[in-house]
Amino acid sequence: MTYDKSDGRPLRVAVLGCGSVGSQVVRLLTEQADDLAMRIGAPVQLAGVAVRRLDAPREVEVPADLLTTDPHALVTRDDVDLVVEVIGGIEPARSLILAALEGGASVVTANKALLAEDGPTLFAAAEKAGRDLYYEAAVAGAIPILRPLRESLAGDRVTKVLGIVNGTANFILDKMTTSGAGFAEALEEAQQLGYAEADPTADVEGFDAAAKAAILASLAFHSRITVDDVHREGITGVTAADIASAADMGCVVKLLAIAELRGIDGGGEAVAVRVHPAMIPTSHPLASVRGAFNAVFVESEAAGELMFYGPGAGGAPTASAVLGDLVTVARNLLAHTRGVGESAYADRAVLPMGETLTRYHVAVDVDDRTGVLAAVATAFAEHGVSIRTVHQEGRGADAQLVVVSHRATDAQLSATVEELERMEIVHQVTSVMRVEGDEE
Repeated sequence: MTYDKSDGRPLRVAVLGCGSVGSQVVRLLTEQADDLAMRIGAPVQLAGVAVRRLDAPREVEVPADLLTTDPHALVTRDDVDLVVEVIGGIEPARSLILAALEGGASVVTANKALLAEDGPTLFAAAEKAGRDLYYEAAVAGAIPILRPLRESLAGDRVTKVLGIVNGTANFILDKMTTSGAGFAEALEEAQQLGYAEADPTADVEGFDAAAKAAILASLAFHSRITVDDVHREGITGVTAADIASAADMGCVVKLLAIAELRGIDGGGEAVAVRVHPAMIPTSHPLASVRGAFNAVFVESEAAGELMFYGPGAGGAPTASAVLGDLVTVARNLLAHTRGVGESAYADRAVLPMGETLTRYHVAVDVDDRTGVLAAVATAFAEHGVSIRTVHQEGRGADAQLVVVSHRATDAQLSATVEELERMEIVHQVTSVMRVEGDEE
């Protein structure tokens, strides 16, 4: 149904989910109703809130007559103009969004997992229905990053997006850096403070960041990138020794989401997308991002370097992004128009991780005798990897070589590490970590 302001009725909003984000969306819709009406040009009214259990405790009190356990009936009601989806996950979120769009409602979602897995299906449904699908809250909470990529930088050419997009992982690594805590200890504190779930797998293994990286890459490079295209490594293997080695190099360790354009043989460009822990110089703006905060660093040809920083999660910050989208979508409904849809015209291929150019920091326990350094250098050279710096730490049984490479393909560097592990003079490769941010 097309909204007609002349009917004198308010725009009606259905909210799917009333957890930490959904409850804050309901609160803001209620408390800021007058301001929202002035900004949009018409009053906005809550049509209903879909929940799993009617009697569950909630952060915000919701009138009983607005609660329902039948989300499909809610989103397909004739009087619903706009649906806010904050239940997360793949199903039933996908079916509900598709039903809402088919029924004529526009949609605002914070569902990063669904967008990263099956975004094209949702965008196609929105296009067919002539409705909006907005999703600023899906990446980096309150930080406005998707709209700048989609609209503000539409006349520019983005070449790289580098970000800290998971607050839990950043809190853990920051705690390890500042206090000397081990991973397990830092994770326990994050759970006690509410930054990490009881099952932190999605955060510490990089699944959450990978979904966000796919969304950022799709927008930045006008190509369809799914979560399956993202190389993913988590932070569970990061040790106190890695943190100390980074400090010795004037670096800190961060879980980074990286999406960049790369030239390919024969001409043209491909997209490289990856999530992994990396050492980054303390001089880089992202190095100063502390605690559970997020930041996204964007490089483009005309605008140069831009950074977006702020709280990347939490009920109220994420709800702020949801309400921002809601206002835009509501204005579009009043104007009988729609915003920018999917832009995938470039259709760039995704570069395999093995072909991605990276740098490595490698720590190797070795025999303390003549010829060891030459043998290790030869292993790097045989795989086409140039050494940038190398130094020895310790003597005798504690001898260790620390090597930092120049850029090479990830496959070349991985092959070098595998050869080091087979060498008799090498006792153990104790640390392998990529180095980012210090461009050559």
